[in-house]
Amino acid sequence: MTARPRRVLLVVIGLLVVAAGAGYWWQRPLLLTGTGYAAHNGCALAAVSARAHPEADLPPNPLVPVLRTSVEQGSATSSILGVLSRQTAWASPGFGCTLAGARPALPPPTPVAAAGNPYAATVAPDPAPGVRDALNHAFGTDLPAAERAELGTRAVVVLKDGKLVAERYADGFGPATPQLGWSMAKSVTDLLVGRLVQQGRLSLDDDHLRPEWAGDARARITVRQLLQMTSGLAWDETYALGTPITRMLYLEPDMGAYVAAQPLGHDPGTYLQYSSGSTTLLCSVLAARTGLGANLPRDLLFAPLGLTSAVLEPDAAGTPVCSSYLWATPRDWAALGQFALNDGVWNGERLLPAGWLADSTRAVAVTSAELDPYASGWWPNRGPDGSVDDPRLPADSYFAKGHDGQWVIVVPSERLVVVRLGFTPSRDDTRAVSATQQLVAALRR
Repeated sequence: MTARPRRVLLVVIGLLVVAAGAGYWWQRPLLLTGTGYAAHNGCALAAVSARAHPEADLPPNPLVPVLRTSVEQGSATSSILGVLSRQTAWASPGFGCTLAGARPALPPPTPVAAAGNPYAATVAPDPAPGVRDALNHAFGTDLPAAERAELGTRAVVVLKDGKLVAERYADGFGPATPQLGWSMAKSVTDLLVGRLVQQGRLSLDDDHLRPEWAGDARARITVRQLLQMTSGLAWDETYALGTPITRMLYLEPDMGAYVAAQPLGHDPGTYLQYSSGSTTLLCSVLAARTGLGANLPRDLLFAPLGLTSAVLEPDAAGTPVCSSYLWATPRDWAALGQFALNDGVWNGERLLPAGWLADSTRAVAVTSAELDPYASGWWPNRGPDGSVDDPRLPADSYFAKGHDGQWVIVVPSERLVVVRLGFTPSRDDTRAVSATQQLVAALRR
């Protein structure tokens, strides 16, 4: 090859390298979202849930074939083909896993004992025939094997009149297996707020919540508005690579600061927009105000209720990710539902203000909303105009709901709590609701 063609070839190769590099940096946030998800998933499944095969909990995504994840003692690292966009999640006792460049410095976890939890060691009775039929429905035993696998039910727990009346688990899962509730953590955040209000340390109408909002219209945002998704902060909850919600969860070391930096898209209190950012920002405010940091949920809720399995994972700044990262066994999720059903009374002690849950599950009425009905971290079955959202259940029902098919359904008029946990990323299924409808009928007999 002569000198000139060789120079041309080198120029072409150089241009290709530059183009490939530019393409990588353009796509890097998307790739880091994927590796962040995989690293956190692999770490938490090992450290919190004691499960292997993290790939079983990865949703369908074009990055999955090129993800390479290694899980070690105390951490998990994921990358693209073992080379690009490397992210590491670090395990900390009592706090689960945190995505960070280095192991986060977290405080010793507040001890939690099971003594106050009536469901920790109780034995579930054999279910009555009607209850058994409802469990079969929830697990999709009527479906072909492929559809049943797609449904992905992993656990169902039923409490009636405060007693454990039934439970069932998929293969590989059991009463001691913590499972991720995703956005059900938002409902638990309402309970944390209630604890602080009961203690006189917080008011729902507190504003001026962040120092960087001083002299800014955002200073008018209140605790109530963050809890009810009416803060007006601009947000996009679309679970896709590179959106604000996925950037917050997988790219930002201080998630509260990231959300606080968002501009106003609407006047506070006028527009209801579902936002995991609002809940995470709220917990950053609570953690700072109380000085409890990552121990916020352990001190206020897990220890008083005896929820030994519960883990609310923090970000790299030590703030509990209250929008998304609460793990607990199905029985401990049920205990949280029973605590709500009891209006915050546990073992004879009032831990929430009287009437807290009635107020917290009342649908928000605003000028405009992208979803309806929604309340204070809970999904009510009765809208702001009194209409029933899902006629299969009594009007007074309310729910904690999470990504991939997580449910805690509370039916006060029936003294009923139903928990459904699973992995349902590709199926829009409300069998948790129809199974609860069957349970209401079966347990009335």
